[in-house]
Amino acid sequence: MSSLNFSFTVLAMLVVLALAFDFMNGFHDAANSIATVVSTGVLKPYQAVLWAAFFNVIALFFFELKVAATVGKGIVDPATVDHIVIFGALIGALTWNIITWWFGIPSSSSHALIGGMIGAVLAKAGTGPLLSSGIMKTAIFILVSPTLGFVLGSLLMLIVANLLRRATPRQTDRWFRRLQLASSALYSLGHGSNDAQKTMGIIWLLLIAAGVTAAGESSPPYWVVLSCYLAIGLGTMFGGWRIVKTMGQKITKLKPVGGFCAETGGAMTLFIASGFGIPVSTTHTITGSIVGVGSSHKFSAVRWGLAGSIVWAWVITIPASAIMAAIGWWLGSLVL
Repeated sequence: MSSLNFSFTVLAMLVVLALAFDFMNGFHDAANSIATVVSTGVLKPYQAVLWAAFFNVIALFFFELKVAATVGKGIVDPATVDHIVIFGALIGALTWNIITWWFGIPSSSSHALIGGMIGAVLAKAGTGPLLSSGIMKTAIFILVSPTLGFVLGSLLMLIVANLLRRATPRQTDRWFRRLQLASSALYSLGHGSNDAQKTMGIIWLLLIAAGVTAAGESSPPYWVVLSCYLAIGLGTMFGGWRIVKTMGQKITKLKPVGGFCAETGGAMTLFIASGFGIPVSTTHTITGSIVGVGSSHKFSAVRWGLAGSIVWAWVITIPASAIMAAIGWWLGSLVL
């Protein structure tokens, strides 16, 4: 096999591996989009995943590719990236996603991927190629996105409670069972807009490293954009049910009005982040919104012990996936 054929084979394999991560991202993070709407009984599980997957995909038509640009060119120096770095990053992110899915831990696929990129580049070239501005922006939003979700979720819940203080519980439930369809659609749009673009950024980096795409291009090829949106939508359709239970039932008890406020607050946060090209965790965002809604009733409505365990998973995601990616890079250097 010639070096050209081998390079094309490796390129194709890594594109497939990246799309597998994108599928796993949708599968792992389906809970973010559907947990509230399923736990409140507004949609049956199979209806919820189809609903969420549809809006994941049509996010293609609503958002610029600013997050893809940040991941593709803003986290590490593209000149340092080669096929082995991409391999290590994807192996590290996939491994961490599988571990956290198995144990039902709602960790961040986004930060697993970014941790994977950092770990693989560190293994290859040390700290020099890391771009501090992009990494700091991502790190800051580890705190900002759940905090903003918390504030918006709790604020919306208080506003709605005040507006509907004369409505009967039955009326409120009936209205918000319908409104929650809209809020879950908005959240799924936000999920697709932010998370699918992260995989686009990885494939874009890979194509630049292979010389297929010029580094000066302002966006990845359209086939990359379309395939990433389709892959995350397909993953969402299969749904990570272990995490749905944690997100929708264990943190706090939600009714349709609470589900609406949590999803709307989370969607607003994701729209803001995507508009500024910031890769945030949809898991962090919706968790913050759910906790905000629960705590707006009373402090004890939230299972703070479980919420604390989830936060610990957030803290270790980037270093854990970075370590796994460094091992993946070493293995890739032997076999690729």
